[in-house]
Amino acid sequence: MTYSRKTFLKHLGITALSVPALSFQQKTTTPKLTIGLASYTLRKYSVSQLIDICKRLNIKEVALKNFHLPLDASDSEIQATISKLKDAGLNIYGGGVIYMKNEAEVKNAFRYAKAAGMKMIIGVPNHDLLPLVEKYVKENDIKLAIHNHGPGDDVYPTPATVYDKIVNLDKRIGLCIDIGHVVRLGMNPIEAIKKYGHRMYDMHLKDVDGIVAKSESIQIGRGVIDMPKLMKALKDSNYQGVMSIEYEKDADNAEGGLAESVGYVRGILDMMDRY
Repeated sequence: MTYSRKTFLKHLGITALSVPALSFQQKTTTPKLTIGLASYTLRKYSVSQLIDICKRLNIKEVALKNFHLPLDASDSEIQATISKLKDAGLNIYGGGVIYMKNEAEVKNAFRYAKAAGMKMIIGVPNHDLLPLVEKYVKENDIKLAIHNHGPGDDVYPTPATVYDKIVNLDKRIGLCIDIGHVVRLGMNPIEAIKKYGHRMYDMHLKDVDGIVAKSESIQIGRGVIDMPKLMKALKDSNYQGVMSIEYEKDADNAEGGLAESVGYVRGILDMMDRY
């Protein structure tokens, strides 16, 4: 069948400007694919505002960026923020993207994640630090999902560059595939999921307005990525992680675009379950 953005929004009974929380609770079954939030989306918003938005959009899974939980926060400061988020019903499953360019930054990243009770770091360790990272992964039983950053990134531009470096490391070290950056390289994110899905532990779900390096983030469903096919690929690969929406446009006023993106993705999942 043919999927369209208009069909999904009509099916959900919402518009981009009217998204009450109950609109997203019409189905009684929980989708096998889980929608979450990369908190970079709300980088100009406070923790309290993030909580409010997640409640209204019925988002439970969040990966925190340092805007909401500074990397240099003390253990007690970290735990206070995490408690506030947990009390609001949010699960902070991971943190990142966290860059690791030296031994001290590796050590601090794992201290930070452990203090927060995170099960995963979404990170970018320099290649020479991977043996040390593997050591900390084993000692702390915290996964590391390495993020690809697309054009202009000399460390991990593509999922392949991540996989080639980690294929023989501890299985708890895997990928965070950013599908927008994959497309900006002129590559197919669906093929990346098919090829590396068995080691993909997180993903940044977004849409972009073109297939060139300078393409920009846009509301999911308005761009060039075939989202229904992408969701099918995730299901076919038995993806167990979170589809963490990272809406990078409109930093000062991100809520509307985020809500539209969430509604579109939920529409796809609902339609896939029905047909």
